[in-house]
Amino acid sequence: MKRFKALDVFRGLTICLMIIVNTPGDWNFTFGPLLHANWHGFTPTDLVFPSFLFAVGNAFAFVKARWADKPLSEVFRKIIKRTLIIFLLGYMMYWFPFVTWTDSGDLAWVPFSETRILGVLQRIAICYFIGATMIYFLTNRQLIVTSIIILLGYWGLLSAFGDYTLEGNLVRTLDRLILGDSHLYGGDGIPFDPEGLLSTLPAICNVIAGYLVGKFVIQGGISYEKLAKMLMIASGLLAVAYFWDLSFPFNKKLWTSSFVILTIGLDIMALSILIYAIEFLKKPINFNFFEVFGKNSLFIYLLSEYLAITLLFVRVDENQSLYNYIYQKGFSWFGPYYGSFVFALAFMMFCWLIGLWLDKKKIYIKV
Repeated sequence: MKRFKALDVFRGLTICLMIIVNTPGDWNFTFGPLLHANWHGFTPTDLVFPSFLFAVGNAFAFVKARWADKPLSEVFRKIIKRTLIIFLLGYMMYWFPFVTWTDSGDLAWVPFSETRILGVLQRIAICYFIGATMIYFLTNRQLIVTSIIILLGYWGLLSAFGDYTLEGNLVRTLDRLILGDSHLYGGDGIPFDPEGLLSTLPAICNVIAGYLVGKFVIQGGISYEKLAKMLMIASGLLAVAYFWDLSFPFNKKLWTSSFVILTIGLDIMALSILIYAIEFLKKPINFNFFEVFGKNSLFIYLLSEYLAITLLFVRVDENQSLYNYIYQKGFSWFGPYYGSFVFALAFMMFCWLIGLWLDKKKIYIKV
């Protein structure tokens, strides 16, 4: 089956934004829209991760057709293999480079007992596995009903066993009980993982929605009528999301059910606009820049993260990393906010050039 250009562009946009968001020159000087909401609320940056999960679901619309001629054992062997590889790549990324600088300037081994187990790629892996299993066995109607049950059930669980605060939510309680504090993310000041075990459950619905929308688009070709239906569905979802926000607030770190509905609605709108711009305009907009990211999305994301981690680890002197040195010498003269932003753009462009070279060589790295 031929590639769906709008899907490559959509996925590429998310990777491009992920890199820009994750690699500012100075984290203290980042434009507001490029920051995640502190807790409740929503910013454009909060849409990036759920959009990637939505794109994973889009891809299933093509993959499922290839499952039909294969035995169940072969299909699930590939699904399990890919799940494990993605999860391990994410886990090793957080452990890398396996040593840390001590206060005395020496290097010390980072033990397994202090490693973060969950994270972005780990969530993608879990959502991929459960989403693939659901898509394989369930009909479209059953997928929708199951997704509604998951979102309502998640709301009920968080309401009944805790609250919606950083300290008292059920997601944190279960992660601390199952994984332990030392295996959780600590960037919010206390042990709490924004990619927690329980909060991964509603994230599966972003994958399911992506699959259903992708299947709807490719069956029978693309038409104005389909785009109109997609925009109507998106508008309805946004209305539901904002109504639900009144009692179950938008919260990316808890991945609340209202947040899921909001991001699905916005992703359907974004995909509709891309399809229109690529397929229906007399002079189609050239999105080749983002398509480069989309064709090697996982590899380029990993490249960006490992490169940033390496630059932050390597020291120019005892008080400055190579990452900070490059920013100070090459970009700080733009001013604090603009310098930080231009550094992120330059970092993203470097990753794009690697992706362009791979695309020119027809090298597409899959797992």
